[in-house]
Amino acid sequence: MTSEPPDIRASDAERERVAERLRDAYAEGRLDMAEFEERLDSAYRARTHGELVPLLRDLPAGAAAPVGDGAGGAAGAPAVAGGPGAGAVGGERAWPARIGRPATSRGAFAFWSGFTRRGGWSVAREFTAAVFQGGGDIDLREASFEDREVVIRCFAVMGGIQVVVPPDLHVEVSGFGFMGGFDDRGAGEGTPGSPRVRITGFALMGGVDVRRKERRSTRKQLRK
Repeated sequence: MTSEPPDIRASDAERERVAERLRDAYAEGRLDMAEFEERLDSAYRARTHGELVPLLRDLPAGAAAPVGDGAGGAAGAPAVAGGPGAGAVGGERAWPARIGRPATSRGAFAFWSGFTRRGGWSVAREFTAAVFQGGGDIDLREASFEDREVVIRCFAVMGGIQVVVPPDLHVEVSGFGFMGGFDDRGAGEGTPGSPRVRITGFALMGGVDVRRKERRSTRKQLRK
């Protein structure tokens, strides 16, 4: 990758290879937890090669497969530490057990306040979140799903909603902002069997942020 122009768009496979090198570096004690989380978040947000290269510049080249060289598997295939779906709870085989659960919440609203949906909750087939001069946190990393196809509608007016998704979940983002922002950097393909989550809506003088983060269980494994 280093021989290519820095403005070349990064692929999902390249982002995953950088994420694996960061996991290895953390496990070896080269990065502390704060550095690891910051770089991992930047890796999944990266749009170009030029944004990926600095994340590995001070790490040894032998930590894992170099970005863009196809090592560790077929050309262009993501090299994920521990095999396919390693970021999932129990791997991708856990997805069937987490789909088809009765919904525990179908929506959330905050006015001059906030709401949180996280942990082992079950997301409804259609979930609507709205904030007015407030904030909301929707965390899907440990969640189950009522159906394989889920739509989450987010409406933020002079407030903000953050949606956190795991690296192995299929996510599509199609919202828009007016005098605000609707961040789609957390969008991307999931592992086989993953639910398909579509996040839509709008932000007026506010923001909706969709980002990818590792599950807490994965972080604990990395600490060992």
